[in-house]
Amino acid sequence: LVDGEWVFVAGTTGFDYAAGTISDDPAEQTRQTLTNIAAALEAAGSALEDLVRIRIYITDVTEWPAMQPVLAETLAGITPPNTAIVCDLVDPRMKVEIEATARKRKV
Repeated sequence: LVDGEWVFVAGTTGFDYAAGTISDDPAEQTRQTLTNIAAALEAAGSALEDLVRIRIYITDVTEWPAMQPVLAETLAGITPPNTAIVCDLVDPRMKVEIEATARKRKV
């Protein structure tokens, strides 16, 4: 959703939407989720570098050590404020869901 200079990306998971698949690996799901967010931001005229906030929903806190390095690598130098929440997700295959808020780049 684009609202003026703001871009809101919600409900983004580790599904490879083109292939219709999802990895069982939490690190790979996190990587794919961030790839999906990057694509949505680009389509809205924004980018990962424009993130101002993310919320990370995970289903198992013991998988956080596998997910965190992917987040750190992908978001290096950006460091948007974030909150991580442990909860159930609607599809038992999903281990992570991320929602993001960004500001559109000024041209």
